[in-house]
Amino acid sequence: MRTVLLLPAVLAVACLIAPAPLAARDIYVNNLTGSPEYDGGAPTPSETSGPVHSLEHALRIARKGDRIIMADTGVPYYESISLQTAEHCGRPGAPFVIDGGGAILDGSRPVPPEFWRHYAGKIYYLPLRRRGPYQMLFLAGKPLPRVQFSEDEPTKLPPLHWGYYNGNIYLRLEDGKLPEDYELSVAWHPVGITLYHVNNVVISNLTVQGFQLDGINVHDKVDQCILGGLVCRGNGRSGITVAGSSNAIIEGCLLGDNGAAQLWVEGYSTVEVLESELLSNTAPPVVQRGGRLNITPPKSQQGEAPNGSAPMQPGDDAPGDNDDNAAEAGANPFN
Repeated sequence: MRTVLLLPAVLAVACLIAPAPLAARDIYVNNLTGSPEYDGGAPTPSETSGPVHSLEHALRIARKGDRIIMADTGVPYYESISLQTAEHCGRPGAPFVIDGGGAILDGSRPVPPEFWRHYAGKIYYLPLRRRGPYQMLFLAGKPLPRVQFSEDEPTKLPPLHWGYYNGNIYLRLEDGKLPEDYELSVAWHPVGITLYHVNNVVISNLTVQGFQLDGINVHDKVDQCILGGLVCRGNGRSGITVAGSSNAIIEGCLLGDNGAAQLWVEGYSTVEVLESELLSNTAPPVVQRGGRLNITPPKSQQGEAPNGSAPMQPGDDAPGDNDDNAAEAGANPFN
């Protein structure tokens, strides 16, 4: 009986002496001057501190509610990251933040000229180790126009257009040119930023490009996620995908030049799009296969669907599903 009477008092004392949550920190990332030897505690190197060299390193040392601050060095960050632990969550009023500072996260990889094989005439093909319907081909960092075709039609490609069939990329070169005359690259990493089972997260001021599937994939069980001031371009399927039971706010973003949709919504997700531009230059602005979606377009577009195009609904075919022709490029976020 004495133990029972003392228990409330013991619990009260334990609450008083329990350690408070660690204060949130700023973790600095610089892919030129950073080092794995630094602690991320300062934006410039010194004897005692300095930036880490990669987002992956920053996430490895991050704690709940921290802020990761990227330096825009003019050189893209060539990596792919995932937020999927309690350490990558925030708290109400104190989110976990990745501030891109205007930097670029890039999933593409250069193609050595000797990897291209001659097919016929001016047509060359590139066998891919990672196969699938979603892919991108870039010239000097900008996506080349894609043409859909069946097995017997690669020779119908116009110059500097490409197509994908049975695990190969086919490209028609200009007259008098060889593969080594071009700066060609392909989408390599599957997804730029994956979020899974995290909450109170803000990702802002970042360009995400060149990934085989999605620039950003809000995969499942993500709550209170804000994606703000992002440019998501030149990804194989979508700029942003929100799926599962996630909820996300997309605010002040530009999505364009993606392969199958600028925004892909599915599952039981809830998505709010505010003051964002979803282009229709290479794919539908939206492919919706479930979930709830509310779009408040920029004031100049209010009263219209994004760029004048209605969102695709469940059951509609997105580009890449049945090899429908992509739309001609219009406004281009790479320009």
